[in-house]
Amino acid sequence: MEFEKITSEQQYELIMENILDIMNKGEANISDTEAKELRRMALAAQAYEKEHYYIEPPRTFQGMIELRMYELRLKQNELARTLGVSDAKLSLILNGKQRPDIPFIKAVHTKLDIPADFILQHI
Repeated sequence: MEFEKITSEQQYELIMENILDIMNKGEANISDTEAKELRRMALAAQAYEKEHYYIEPPRTFQGMIELRMYELRLKQNELARTLGVSDAKLSLILNGKQRPDIPFIKAVHTKLDIPADFILQHI
């Protein structure tokens, strides 16, 4: 079966099942051929997802921080430590009860890799 371009949801689901089957074998137990096939299927699935599963980016500064927290799999207290602020201060900022100060904004930009232009437009 050719997986160059996924054209239907059914084909996408079949490819995802095939990817899972190979991955369940464990990295040490797959052949080079299976690894190449896995990569090809994963790239096709990624292209299909980008085309069909658009997720609108956050529209707020707080939303972007929360998205990055989710992407980095950080709990709120871990994020506070990463940004060099107290849990209470981070909570107040995320809930819109306190405006972020310059050191916080700089930490968000450098530690979470949030673009400066997004930050400037949303605070």
